[in-house]
Amino acid sequence: MPLLEQLASALADRSIEVVDLTNTLSADTPTLRLPDPFANLIDFSLEQVSAYDEPGPFWKHHNIHTGEHIGTHLDAPVHWVSGKDGHDVSTISPARLIGPAVVLDVTAQVEQDPDFLVDIPDIERWESEHGTLPENGWLLLRTGWDRFADDKEAFLNADDTGSHTPGITAQAAEWLATQRPISGYGVETVGIDAGRGAELDPPFAAHYHLLGHDKYGLTSLQNLAQLPTTGAVIVVAPLPILGGTGSPARVLALVERN
Repeated sequence: MPLLEQLASALADRSIEVVDLTNTLSADTPTLRLPDPFANLIDFSLEQVSAYDEPGPFWKHHNIHTGEHIGTHLDAPVHWVSGKDGHDVSTISPARLIGPAVVLDVTAQVEQDPDFLVDIPDIERWESEHGTLPENGWLLLRTGWDRFADDKEAFLNADDTGSHTPGITAQAAEWLATQRPISGYGVETVGIDAGRGAELDPPFAAHYHLLGHDKYGLTSLQNLAQLPTTGAVIVVAPLPILGGTGSPARVLALVERN
């Protein structure tokens, strides 16, 4: 049987499960809030145009108002100054948006410290057990943060000193960008940098290093607990916005079930 027929058959008989890693977009979707003097994107909203009424008697439709970087979304290289000459979201090769997904689980560490940062030795320990991060793959950081996805205050976890959410060190970001052939890095939090990422050198090092080396970011992922450590395939589907620095995306994982 041809490979694609095998895939279709496995999807039909549920021996391959499709896991949705996407957070629903709504007016309540938590969005990143930058301090003054930086400008913020608008929140997501729907503007009703018609609803089976005089403006549209047989249909209902809306205008969408949103920033590029909201909810579950893709960061393209051009989003960051280090990648300003790189791909926008419309020019990323589709082949880079489908690939093996591996999960690094640090929920226990984050439970003890919401500011926990994954460092190079943490990834190397993972690799010693599971193998080198895969070519064209996506490293997904499981922190348990998706449990706060419907609570803006808890999700951003901010106080007078800033936001407190987990991420990776500057050293780990540079190492992933330069030493591993991955396509991207995904997180359950609002951004690919930790809440205190501005304190790193360089500031927001995950953005700086990964996007500057033609890697991509995924944020606000859900349901990573349903994925195996290795063996899943991720499908990332952003809108191909011409000149776009990012886009809300539907993110799915294919998981083989015995």
